Amino acid sequence: MTGAINGQLRQITRRTALGALGVGIIGASVASWPRLSGTDIPGRGDNSLSIAILGTAADAAARQRAIDAFSRIHPDVKVKVQAIQAVDWKDFFTKILTMVAAGTPPDVVYVATEGAQLFAEKLAYPLDDYIRRDAADMREFFSDVHPSLVEAFMYKGSLYQLPMDWNAANMYYNTAAFAEAGLDRPADDWTHLDFRNNLAAMRKARPSDFTPYYWTNRLFGGVVPWLYANDTSFLKETRSTGGDWLWDGFYATDPSRSLRSGGYQWLEPNANDDRVFESFDYLRGLVKDGLGVRPEEGGGNSLVGLFASNRIGTTPAGGYWVQGLHEAGMGENGFDVQFFPRWKTQRHQFGTAGYAMMKTAKDKDAAWEWIKFSSSREAMELIFPNPATTPARRSMVNADLYAGKGPAHWKVFYDTLDRFPTTGPIPAPPQQAAVETALMKNVSLAVSGDEQQLKQALASMQRDLEIALRRQP
Repeated sequence: MTGAINGQLRQITRRTALGALGVGIIGASVASWPRLSGTDIPGRGDNSLSIAILGTAADAAARQRAIDAFSRIHPDVKVKVQAIQAVDWKDFFTKILTMVAAGTPPDVVYVATEGAQLFAEKLAYPLDDYIRRDAADMREFFSDVHPSLVEAFMYKGSLYQLPMDWNAANMYYNTAAFAEAGLDRPADDWTHLDFRNNLAAMRKARPSDFTPYYWTNRLFGGVVPWLYANDTSFLKETRSTGGDWLWDGFYATDPSRSLRSGGYQWLEPNANDDRVFESFDYLRGLVKDGLGVRPEEGGGNSLVGLFASNRIGTTPAGGYWVQGLHEAGMGENGFDVQFFPRWKTQRHQFGTAGYAMMKTAKDKDAAWEWIKFSSSREAMELIFPNPATTPARRSMVNADLYAGKGPAHWKVFYDTLDRFPTTGPIPAPPQQAAVETALMKNVSLAVSGDEQQLKQALASMQRDLEIALRRQP
């Protein structure tokens, strides 16, 4: 590799890394950083191209077939994929930043929406020049990937990642619970009022040991999908200028070309918006009337088992749930999926993920070749053989992927983008960790009391968000 595009970059110093870590990520001192073992540091002590992913050793091993295929094309590049175990994406990003501060950063990191702007702001190297150089090779990729996913990785006019997989907050429902309540499959354009009526019907049919609606207290699948449907959010959303080089070069004829920008920005809190109050009040009503639980913190691992055991009627989730439900023993006809209910809009929320090249990468040309290869159909089929997520490539979301596992209406997953082109990413500014903490701190309080308590919780959220957004990311 020639390193021709590398340029003269200022290396990230320990001071810069400490600033990047900051209170916005963990709100604690350096002494509280997670300890890293030698196995947590990919490529340490050798000249391998080091790739860091969130996961276990089994997740790293699952990449081996892709590594072997890459090595046949680039035998001069040695690749080492290291899975770093973490509680969640925030914990994973914290460990990456710790490695940067220790002077042992990986070359490439698999980053989800939650950390995309943090990396773009502090750690990642833009892919613009590489994409322009290899436009002929990349044209096929962009023709198979919805522009909304690409735009989620644009930051201030530059592209920092290529989307590999993604998931929208669609609505899963238990087909047996619907049938028992005399309900048919919801219409594509069902409303939030239709949804509430369906919950009431399921509650009447199964008055005990059953939860009509289960949701979690986090950015994905929590309150945010309802805010998006109600044409609002807890942060004010704006767009950067720029990005025309990409949109005109690869999406000039796309019907949504005029919607595209240089990337999303979330610079101000919006918890005092009337529609935010309206959305929370709707969820408060579901909790008050026993139609939905108070949101639980954390992910949905335990939720898979509850849903598979027919104890939950509906829950928001993405295509990543299909494999989990299958492994939990739920038959392909035991569940189905539909678009999230319409309110003032039917805009959905999604999260995506892809490889980010670090500014400190030893050989940026080699790092780019890995990123480019990973975006190929060949590599993505090796990495995503099962419906444990939704591939970014439209052509891979097909009947073969869901055969024998369901759901019957699997087309909903990619149609969420094709039918609703304004569907947008999780609101995740560079201060995402502090922002999510401010949100989660106030959600349960907002939906578990009277109207006055809701107002107080939203006022508290507004103050907390103002503080979070002022922090150095």
